Amino acid sequence: MSDTTGLGRQKAFNAKLFRGYAAYTLGFVVLVLLLAMLEVFGLERQWIGYAFLLSTVALYAGIGIMCRTSDPVEYYVAGRRVPAIFNGMATAADWMSVASFIGVAGTLYLSGYNGLAYILGWTGGYVLVALLLAPYLRKFGGYTIPEFLGARFDGNMPRLVGVMCAVLCSFTYLVAQIYGVGIITTRMTGISFELGIFIGLGGVLVCSFLGGMRAVTWTQVGQYIILVIAYLVPVIWLAVKQTGDPIPQFAASSVLTQVVEREQVLSQDAAELEVRNIWQSRADLMQSRISKLPESWEFEKQQLSVKLLRARANDAPMVEIRSLEREYAAYPKSVEAARTAWTKARDDFAARAAPPMPQAEPFSSKTEESPQAIRNNFLATVLCLMLGTAGLPHILMRSLTTPSVGAARQSVFWSLLFILLLYMTAPALAILVKSEIYNNLVGMPFVDLPAWVSAWSAVDRALISILDLNHDGIVQLSEIQIGGDVIVLAAPEIGGLPYVISGLVAAGALAAALSTADGLLLTLSNALSHDTLLRVVSSRMGGGRQVILSKVLLLVVAFAAAWAATRTPADILFLVGAAFSFAASTFFPVLVMGIFWKRANQWGATAGMVSGLLMTVFYMVQTQAWLRELVLGVPRSTPVELWWGIQPIAAGVFGAPVAFIVIVLVSYLTPKPVALTNQLVDYLRQPESVGATPAVHRALHEQSEQTQKH
Repeated sequence: MSDTTGLGRQKAFNAKLFRGYAAYTLGFVVLVLLLAMLEVFGLERQWIGYAFLLSTVALYAGIGIMCRTSDPVEYYVAGRRVPAIFNGMATAADWMSVASFIGVAGTLYLSGYNGLAYILGWTGGYVLVALLLAPYLRKFGGYTIPEFLGARFDGNMPRLVGVMCAVLCSFTYLVAQIYGVGIITTRMTGISFELGIFIGLGGVLVCSFLGGMRAVTWTQVGQYIILVIAYLVPVIWLAVKQTGDPIPQFAASSVLTQVVEREQVLSQDAAELEVRNIWQSRADLMQSRISKLPESWEFEKQQLSVKLLRARANDAPMVEIRSLEREYAAYPKSVEAARTAWTKARDDFAARAAPPMPQAEPFSSKTEESPQAIRNNFLATVLCLMLGTAGLPHILMRSLTTPSVGAARQSVFWSLLFILLLYMTAPALAILVKSEIYNNLVGMPFVDLPAWVSAWSAVDRALISILDLNHDGIVQLSEIQIGGDVIVLAAPEIGGLPYVISGLVAAGALAAALSTADGLLLTLSNALSHDTLLRVVSSRMGGGRQVILSKVLLLVVAFAAAWAATRTPADILFLVGAAFSFAASTFFPVLVMGIFWKRANQWGATAGMVSGLLMTVFYMVQTQAWLRELVLGVPRSTPVELWWGIQPIAAGVFGAPVAFIVIVLVSYLTPKPVALTNQLVDYLRQPESVGATPAVHRALHEQSEQTQKH
C-alpha cells in the first residue's frame, strides 16, 4: 500500500513539474516575442539587452527564493527526489558551460574537422559515467565525491586529497565561467566587464546560497530551457535563410560544398595572396629582429624615438603623434621582453599568412605540424575529455539527487540526449556562419563594414579585428582576425537577423555560464564544509550549522573566483581543458579502481591521485608557454617540445595512466583494506540493491570517527 501511495505521489509531483515548466517556457517565448515587437517599434538595442539580462536573472533568483532550504538532505542532494528526465535537463545545463555554449562552434569554425574532438570527447564521457560511475555512487548514497573516497578507502587522507583535487578542478572551471559571464553581460548591456561579472554572480548566489542543490537543480532545468531555445533559434533561422531547409544539419551539408569551393577560390585570389605575402614579410621581419638580438632591441628603440621626435618637430597630425607615442610606450622594456613579444608576433603573422584552415579536411593544419602529430593530438584530446567528463565532481554529484539507482542510469541517458541536441547542431552553426563570412563580409568595402564588427571589437579586439593591410579598401579573408568565442554570440548579427535574436543568444550563453557556475560553487563549498570541517575537524556539528557553514564558504569561494576572473586569465578553452585534465588524472582512476578493485587501499588511492595530478601539471608547465614562463621563468620565445604532438590541453592522457599504475603498485605494496571495505564494494556492485543500507553507513561512520581519534 505504501509503495502504491509513494508511486502516486511521485506521478503527481512529476505532473506538477511538467505543468510548471510548460508555463515557464511559454512565458519566456512570450517575452521574446514582446521584445521583438518593441524592436520593430524602435526600442533601443541596449534596452533589449537590459530586458534579457534582468528578466532572466530575476527568473533564476525567483526559483532560488522559492526553493530556499536549511535541511541538509535538501541542501546537499535536493532531497534525492529529482525525476530522471528533469535531472537530465539539470545535468545538461550544469554541463553546458559557457565554453561549450560559445566555444564548440567557434572551435569548429577555426579548426574545422579537428574541432570534432571536443564533441566526441565530451559526449563519450557520459557513456563512461553511465556504465562505470553514476549507479554505484548513487547506491552509496553520500553527499559528495570526497565523502565516497573517505568511506571507500578507510580514512580522511584520501578524503582530504579528494577535496584538494575537487577544489583545483572546480575552481579552475569556475573562473572560466565567471569570465564568460563578464564578456556576455558587457556585450548585452554595455556595462563594464567587472560590473557584469558581479551582476551575474549575484544571480548565481541567490540560487546556490539560499537553496543549495534543491534550488540549483530547479534553476538549472529552467536555464536549460532558455539555452536550448537560444541555441536552436538562430541556427534554424540561418539554415532557412541560406537554403530554405529548417533542419540545420541538412542545410549545413549542402552549404559545406559551397564553403569548400569558396576556400579553393580564395586560396588562389590575387588580393588574398598579396595580403598573405605582406603578413609573411612581417613574420620575416620579426624573425630578423629576433636573430639580431640584443642589438636589434636598442636599434629599433632608437628608430622609434627618432620617428616620434621628427613627427613632433614637423607638426605632424595629432593622430600620427599619438599613435607613435602609444607604440613607444608599449615598446618592450628589456631584451627578453622583446624576444617574447617578437616571437609571438612572428607566429601570429605566419599563421595569418597561411591559407585558411580547410573546413572538411581531417587532420589539417595552418602550421608545419605533421598529420601524424595532429592525429595524435586529436585522439589524445578525445580520450582526455572523456575521462575528464567522467571525473568532474560537479557532474557526478548530479547522480546523487535521483530517487533510485535505476533513475541515475536513466538520468545519464536523458543528459546525453539533451546535450546532443546542442552538440549535433554546433557543426551546422559553424558552417553556416563561415558561409556568411565568406560570401558577405569578404569582398565588402571597408566603408560599408557592418556595425557588429565595431561593436564586438570594442568589447575585446581579440574577438574580432579587421585591418586594411594592402590599402585597397576591400576586405580580404586574411585581413580578418576572428576569435572563436564570437561565432555563436555574434551569429545572429553576422547573418543579418533582428537584434532581439542576438539578445536571446546572449541570454542563453548567460544561462549556460550561470548554471555551471552554480554547480561548481556547490561542489567547492560542500567539499570544504562537509568533507573538511565536518568529517575531519568537527564531526559533531549539527545539520543546520553544516548548511550555514557551507553557505559562508560558498560566498568566500564565489568572490575569490570573481576576483580571479577580473584579472583576465588565460583563454577560456585552456582553463576548461585544464579542469578536465585534472579530473581525468585524479578522480576517474581512483573512482573506477575503488568501485571495481577490492585490493585498492587508501595508500594507493592517495598516491595515485597525487601522482596523476603532478604528472598532468608537469606536462602543462613544460608545454604551455605562458605557464612555463610563470613557473619556471623560461621565456615564451623558447621553443616548446611536445610529446608525440599532444597539446597541453590534453595533459590528462599522461596523468591518468600514471595514476592507475601507481594505485595498483602502491596498493600491492601496502596492507590490504579492512573487511568493511570489501563489504562496501560487494554491496555497491549488487544490482538489486537501491540506496545504501543504514548498517553499512553506520559502520562507515564509526570507522571514520575511530580513524579521526587515532
